[in-house]
Amino acid sequence: MGEAELDLTTLDLNKPTELELTLSDPGKEDYMGKLFLNALLVPKSQEDKELGAGYMSATINYLQRGSSKLAEQQRRLKNQLWSAVVNIILVEGRDLLPMDPDGFSDPYAKFRLGNEKFKSKADARTLNPKWLEQFDFHLYDDQTHILEVTVWDKDARSKDDFMGKSILDLNEFEREKTHDIWTDLLDGAGKVHLLLTISGLTTDNCASDIAMHRDNPDDIREILDRYKWSRSLQNLKDVGHLTVKIYRAQGLASADIGGKSDPFCVVELINDRVQTHTEYKTLTPTWNKVFVMNVRDIHSVLEVTVYDEDRDHKVEFLGKVMVPLLRIHNGEKKWYALKDKKMRARAKGHYPEILMELSVHWNLLRAAVRTFTPRDYKYMQKDLKFNRQIFIRNVNRLKGTINQMVEGGVIINQIFTWQNPLQSSMAFVGFLLGVYFFEMYMIPLALLGIFFKNYVVISLVGSLMHKDDELETSSDIEDDDDDEKDKITKEEEKKSLKERLTAIQEVTATVQNAIGFIASTQESIKNTFNFSVPLLSWMMVFALMCVALVLYYVPLRALVFVVGVNKFLKNLLRPNAINNNELVDFLSRVPDDENLRDYREIRLSPTMMEERRREMRKRKHN
Repeated sequence: MGEAELDLTTLDLNKPTELELTLSDPGKEDYMGKLFLNALLVPKSQEDKELGAGYMSATINYLQRGSSKLAEQQRRLKNQLWSAVVNIILVEGRDLLPMDPDGFSDPYAKFRLGNEKFKSKADARTLNPKWLEQFDFHLYDDQTHILEVTVWDKDARSKDDFMGKSILDLNEFEREKTHDIWTDLLDGAGKVHLLLTISGLTTDNCASDIAMHRDNPDDIREILDRYKWSRSLQNLKDVGHLTVKIYRAQGLASADIGGKSDPFCVVELINDRVQTHTEYKTLTPTWNKVFVMNVRDIHSVLEVTVYDEDRDHKVEFLGKVMVPLLRIHNGEKKWYALKDKKMRARAKGHYPEILMELSVHWNLLRAAVRTFTPRDYKYMQKDLKFNRQIFIRNVNRLKGTINQMVEGGVIINQIFTWQNPLQSSMAFVGFLLGVYFFEMYMIPLALLGIFFKNYVVISLVGSLMHKDDELETSSDIEDDDDDEKDKITKEEEKKSLKERLTAIQEVTATVQNAIGFIASTQESIKNTFNFSVPLLSWMMVFALMCVALVLYYVPLRALVFVVGVNKFLKNLLRPNAINNNELVDFLSRVPDDENLRDYREIRLSPTMMEERRREMRKRKHN
């Protein structure tokens, strides 16, 4: 009935194309009709791509001699054959050259690796810019591994001025590890702060493959020996050792038109970031990767996110899980349900889950010392803009504390006005006895009484934490993308009006974040007494016992003298010491109610629940 030919080199990778093909018969000249179809050219799996890479390259090299279109197609096909992903976080610059008459610059950075180039935003009027931008490069075996970093001054009236460059040889950096780099700028001045990670390895038999990573008893003994009590004071910064094994995922949402996805997994621990390779055209990827990370704070949270890989370095979110290190059960191979971006409900798909095995070994004394020092700042975190739903949520979080304070004030007023004579009489007698017998060491003892009461209640009831619905609706908070709807986008608005609106928005965002900070602080204090993180609560119990003993045996005048002298002479005796408040640093480790909701696990699929029940019954039987 007719035939037609389709030249695949005219199709773009991963892009659906509508086609109209005219049917013909080689032996006839009659009109045979037309075919209307939609064609999608996609790469094969990584194994198939590597097997066919040589044949594909040779064929295209032969054909491209007479066709520039085929040369472009070769470039597109080659983009699917990288051997690793180079992730760069551009943090900041320091002591850069002043290029403007006012003694400042408008610096921005450019990156080049092979044929890929990226450019950061410009930070206006500063010699110490804060960029905080992320870029992903693809690393090929047959191209240069030299990363070139250049810094420029943005000039609106003339050509941008060169401020310096740095050359980094990627072969010198260990794979599957985040490197914190301060690189000096040549032919200029100053330095640039980068976080660089080479991961997502696609080559076979790499060190991150589970098949290559066997649990050697000697290695395990070495790790345990490194963190035993007798070596607690050897390296206080080395708190622990984390091993993350990523096996596979299932039930993921389809992000592509063909009903499949190209999923890869990103593992983050504060500023350490590694990722798996991409499994193409599947909703049940199998990665079988293992990553090893150094733990500097045992109160950190492991974040595992699954993305769909798209063209032009764009990704699509598929699901996420957050696991506090203190909740890890070593060596437990476990399915974790993936949540949506807001960490309140299940991610899209058919009960999306990821299979992982986590193990963490750490030293208690080093972790305790680290708890009372400033917390590591995570560079790549979004600034909270003003959002009506977030503002209302923060107000509601604070409302409970305000209501309790108001109720307390009413009770105190009733006592002083003798509205209840019996209550006022008891309060008056208690006041006289308290003032007569009061000592400073009684304050930590009273706080210890609160801990003791809550511990007894937890032992009897099970938990003091409130329980939310397991699956919450995702309409409570708008995505960050929805914040842009609140911005003024009408071009006909006057500039002065836009500036006023921007100023108002900044003020409201400040108020919103301030309310959120106050609510978070009071929730952290409450959760300290509620044993939401038992280790932190017992650490505070021990600290209060020590304070009570010190206050009992040491005069208050001597304590004030020691503390005051230390504050005055601290910067003189230790100029490089960090000014910090140990109590604030401790509270920064205690999760608030919003964090606890983020960490809460949701139910797995019915199939996985049944398998878990079988395993539990088998263990009990054995």
